[in-house]
Amino acid sequence: MFKGVFTAIVTPFKGGKVDEKALRKLIEFQIENGVSGIVACGSTGESATLSFEEHIDVIRIAAEAAEGKIKVIAGTGSNNTVEAVHLAKEAEKFKIDGHLQITPYYNKPTQEGLFLHFKTVAASCSKPVILYNVPTRTAVNILPETVLRLAEIDNITGIKEASGSLEQATAILRKAPDKFCVLSGDDALTLPIIAVGGHGVISTVSNVAPKDMSLMTDYALKGDLKSARKLNFKLLPLIHAMFIETNPIPVKKALNIMGFIENEIRLPLSEASGGSIDKIKTALKEYGILQ
Repeated sequence: MFKGVFTAIVTPFKGGKVDEKALRKLIEFQIENGVSGIVACGSTGESATLSFEEHIDVIRIAAEAAEGKIKVIAGTGSNNTVEAVHLAKEAEKFKIDGHLQITPYYNKPTQEGLFLHFKTVAASCSKPVILYNVPTRTAVNILPETVLRLAEIDNITGIKEASGSLEQATAILRKAPDKFCVLSGDDALTLPIIAVGGHGVISTVSNVAPKDMSLMTDYALKGDLKSARKLNFKLLPLIHAMFIETNPIPVKKALNIMGFIENEIRLPLSEASGGSIDKIKTALKEYGILQ
């Protein structure tokens, strides 16, 4: 069972290459602030613009830097089933705890195609597989019925639910087996999803505020909704600022302002606009991250 906060870690670049030193520093920051784990090479990690070699190298660095102190989930998905299988096998050469497998993008498979894709990938993995449903990026939605079929496969043990639909998350939780976890894929929906039985979040905002995101999630999972709500209200303006432009543009700018990473993002994503940068700085100051 994957439970708690799993930070969708950014991939820092320097001179156009993966900045290993900065990545290790970011992971150390996450460990120090109590997250349950990290996701390497997710959407926030700009996986779509990493070469195959870079992709595997980021997973290697993450596994080494975590040192078994927190869980490491490797983003090994693709819109090409053969490539997803290959990525998953390569990732398992390192000390990872699971895979995050995105719905194939652009192809627009049917529900049966989705089922067969994930079934094929899971059969190639010895580690648990977490499905990743994010229709706004992939143009396809895994329906609850398909998720529940997949949940019957032994090593498919959860879903990152980023459809934005609390109803869909609830429908999955209503009938899912005990071994199956539902993690919010939207920071702002973490508390509501836990309230209906969810198990945590794969988070973007925890890149910059890991301690509070972890505390809020922990309170919610323990049933202390009063404390969870208080932190959730505090986090919401920061969450909003982290999504004023396409993720991970704002969060990378925030981490750059905080001194963690260079100011680099890969095309076709571009630098945050001046107005957005001002809003990000304001949000960081109001939160107390910047003086």
